[in-house]
Amino acid sequence: MSDNNKHEFAYATYPDLKGKRVVITGGGSGIGAELTTAFAGQGARVVFLDIAEEASRELEASLRDSAHAPQFARCDLTNLDELKSVFARIEEELGGVDILLNNAANDDRHEIEDVTAEYWDSRMNVNLRHKFFCTQAVLPGMKERGHGVILNFGSISWHLPHTRLHLYMTAKAGIEGMTRALAREAGKYGIRANTVVPGAVRTPRQQALWHDPEEESRILAGQCIPERVEMQDVAALSLFLASNNARHCSGREYFVDAGWYGA
Repeated sequence: MSDNNKHEFAYATYPDLKGKRVVITGGGSGIGAELTTAFAGQGARVVFLDIAEEASRELEASLRDSAHAPQFARCDLTNLDELKSVFARIEEELGGVDILLNNAANDDRHEIEDVTAEYWDSRMNVNLRHKFFCTQAVLPGMKERGHGVILNFGSISWHLPHTRLHLYMTAKAGIEGMTRALAREAGKYGIRANTVVPGAVRTPRQQALWHDPEEESRILAGQCIPERVEMQDVAALSLFLASNNARHCSGREYFVDAGWYGA
């Protein structure tokens, strides 16, 4: 945690997550890596998908002493044939998926004038489409077993809003609508679906590309709590929403943004 965050941090323990079969997309770096670490720490059986092979192998090695060592599966989520093949293999090897965390995304900046049809399609595929098809892959098994949790990861960006993020914000807005539709349709099968909405989270990528001292000052000035939101904060909320403690939480957006209203 950061120096300006004054409180000691430790994850709560959720006994019902022990042994749960969890799939995390984009789980090899950033928030995804923290999700992988947090769920492994609960004793869950985690498979994490990513295209960043080096970082993912390092994470896999660092967590090999967990109760159930997380498994890395390389998957280009924009390739639907590859996506379906990977999920079929996971279903066969694990015997099903109890919890799906649709985390993978990319927030590359762009100008409206530079957007082509091909770039539009690539951004929707990276940020929105795969969440639907990952869900489609696990849904039959969840329905059959009568339980399941799907967490889709949105963004504070379109709630503020930001500039130079037109396509990312469009995709992230769509995630909330997709999640609500899913929650309504799947609830009768014992399946819950929610959107996790992170604020300005301090990740290695954000710090390297966007969050310079000036931007950090702007973020802190716009938040109700003038402390940086950390990756652990997002993972802590996700653990709760995946657990039985959140058994009646579905079809909603849950923000972890330190009350960021913009500045």
